[in-house]
Parts: sequence; C-alpha cells; structure tokens
Amino acid sequence: MNRWPTRLVLFLIMLPAVRLCAETTVNRSDFIYHFTDPAYVREADAALTEARRQLAELLGRTLSYRPEVYVVEHQAVFDSLIGGSMPDWGAGVALPYRHTIVVKSPRVFRVNRSLGELLAHEYAHLALHDRLGLGRPPRWLDEGMAMMVSREWTWWDDLALNRTAVFGHLLSLSDIEHVNRFSQSQAQLAYSEAYLAVAYLYKEYGKPSMQRLLDSLAAGRSLDKALMGAIGSDTKEFEQEFASYLRGRFNLVMLFADTMYFWFALAILVVIGGFLRYKRRRRYYQKWQAEEQFQSTDFDYGDPDNPEQIDDDEPWRG
Repeated sequence: MNRWPTRLVLFLIMLPAVRLCAETTVNRSDFIYHFTDPAYVREADAALTEARRQLAELLGRTLSYRPEVYVVEHQAVFDSLIGGSMPDWGAGVALPYRHTIVVKSPRVFRVNRSLGELLAHEYAHLALHDRLGLGRPPRWLDEGMAMMVSREWTWWDDLALNRTAVFGHLLSLSDIEHVNRFSQSQAQLAYSEAYLAVAYLYKEYGKPSMQRLLDSLAAGRSLDKALMGAIGSDTKEFEQEFASYLRGRFNLVMLFADTMYFWFALAILVVIGGFLRYKRRRRYYQKWQAEEQFQSTDFDYGDPDNPEQIDDDEPWRG
C-alpha cells in the first residue's frame, strides 16, 4: 500500500508546527516572547511596558506572572496556539488560564492595527482577569479596559459612533456580551461603546469607585451588587445613565461638527498637496532652465566675411 500521500498530508499539517519550533524565545523580566522575527521585540517591549504602567494605575496592581507572548505569521499556527475558533476579524487572543497572548503579525495579516495596539489590548485582558481572580468581568468592562489601555480610539471611531447614534443603532451594554457573533463593523461598534462606558466610569466616579467595583467582582459578587456598591446604581440604572450620556455626546449637531472638521481637514490637505506639487514643478522648471542654458545650441558664430571682427556677443574678447 502506498503511504506517500498520507505522509505528504501529515507533513503539510505539521508544517506550521515546524515553523513554530523555529521561533526565537526572548526572556524579559516581565514577559516571555516567542517571535519568528527579532524585529518585533523592540515594539513589543515599548507597548507592553507602557501597558503595564497604565494597568498598575487603573487596576491598582500588575500581573503576578510573566505572560507568554506569541506573534505569529501563519493562520494555522495561530489556530493551533489558541486551541479553538474565533471570528475572521479577530487579530489576537488572551488566554488567562494559560497566561498567554497570541496575536497575528500586522506585517502579514490585514488587521488594521499596529503590533503595539494588539499586544497592549490582549495584555489588558490578562491583567484584568488576574485582578479579578475567580470573578468574571462583563464583556463591556473587559473590552473597554483593553481599548483604554491600547489607546485604539480615534477620531474615525468618534465619527462612526456619531453616525450610528443619529440613526438609532447603538447597542446596549448587555448586547456586547455576544460580540464574538458580530460582524466586523458591529464588533467595532461594540468595542467603541465598551471603551466609552469604562472611560465614563473612571471620569464620573473616579479610580476609588472603580477599585470598589473590581474588588466586589473579585469577591464573587454579581455585577448588579458590584455596581451598586461602587456607584450607587444597578446594571439597569447604569445602562440608562450611560445611554443618556451617549445621546448627549453623539447627536445630529455633533455629527455635523465632526463632518465639518472632516471636510475642513480634507481642504487643508488638498491645499498643502497643491502647494507641494507647485513647489516640485517649480524646482523642476528651474532645473530645466539651468540645463537649457548650459546645453543650448543657439550659438552666434559672428560675421563669416570678417572673422577677425570682435563679436558683441563675446564680451570676454574685448
């Protein structure tokens, strides 16, 4: 019986694992990296060190262990490391029970985020779950904290959320619990609202209240009781309060203002682009003129009947 087809299939299946074994392990005081490209180390160091500093302030503590950090360049390796499935738009996974972060390399995959943002986002998940122990955070708190630490919020997110709010398509915080079932655009909306909810809590109630909320969740209390003890509102009341905040911040007037800023910024870019193009063309024209002067073939050879006569066009002979 010919076993070569079977062996070939097994080889192709194991190829990602072979690639994984070729990764270089780099040990840091707070992290353990598994990278195929050493160039990732510098960006990972900068992003994770800053994320660690932020989380110490936001959560009141840092991770009690060194996480394993993988940046992968093959889908098969990614799937094998996370040990499960996730949405197509997913670019990274935090595995708290394994003390592990796995992200797709932005150099290979179209993830629309930098490596630093991906790593900081997933590191925040690990840190929050470590802070809560056996307690389980609601998904909006989990994703909102990660978005805050990775600083992924941009003006484009603001504009997109404004449009969504005007058309009445905002999600409730409880809807965010099912974000893995969403499309990419819906997931981005969910992450944006989660970020705003967490930012709102820190801004309106301060870090002491957030510490009480986290302590209550870590003690195993329900979200209702944890919120009541931290801010004096249960889940339903906080949802209503937050929805009111969103309606005040995102409305038709703000959408018009954001759109005006967009067109104003676009006009400035057009003007700058036109000016730079003008300067480039002017330099090219000046260079062309200079070359034309040196390479000109329009010579005056004087009077052929009286060659000894000094030509007025040759003053150096005077």
